[in-house]
Amino acid sequence: MKNSAYELRQKSKAELTQQLDELKHELNTLRVQKIAGGAASKIIKIQKVRKDIARVLTVINAQTRHNLQLKYRGDKNMPIDLRYKKTRAIRRRLTTHERNLKTEKQKKKDIHFPQRKYALKVPTIGPDIDGADYVS
Repeated sequence: MKNSAYELRQKSKAELTQQLDELKHELNTLRVQKIAGGAASKIIKIQKVRKDIARVLTVINAQTRHNLQLKYRGDKNMPIDLRYKKTRAIRRRLTTHERNLKTEKQKKKDIHFPQRKYALKVPTIGPDIDGADYVS
């Protein structure tokens, strides 16, 4: 009854919780059989069922986190556990807006003294002042 995470993501939350209940019930019956001295194949199946439960729970938690992130998108503050982790240095950086801000004095300087555009005049190839030709 192994489901891949890809298949589980296609299901709704109600279907996932129903499947989770079934898996937990199956795990309980397997544990009882283990104590009662069941077959070795049943005992080995416990590990597979536990993995399936973990897989279903992972998909449920990922879906709820994603829905919460969509809910808080655009708000001024977002819960810390839903924010992007990145690195501490990146989180401490100035935002792009803060980085691009200029003081009033700098704005005036930029307006009144714009960057000059220069063009160099290339001499034509021909006789030099001395009468000698350019050697290339």
